[in-house]
Amino acid sequence: MNEDTSLRTFDLIRDAVLPDFRERVADYLVQYETVLLSENAADPVLTQATANQLRGYLRGLNTTRVLGMADWEELDRRVVNTWL
Repeated sequence: MNEDTSLRTFDLIRDAVLPDFRERVADYLVQYETVLLSENAADPVLTQATANQLRGYLRGLNTTRVLGMADWEELDRRVVNTWL
């Protein structure tokens, strides 16, 4: 996994979220980042489960219109390609 791509994915998520919701979303993203960007990500089951949870969270942000459809599709693709 390319660390720059991984970090950039989380930056893109933050940028794609509507400004009014960025702070709240950033608080949740820390939990995903902790697992997915950990240098000790030796547990592939935990990594896969966390990536799938992140995909669900992004889908929820799209459903509630906090995240646009085009952004959601790109971010979902990045999560799949990076961690799944």
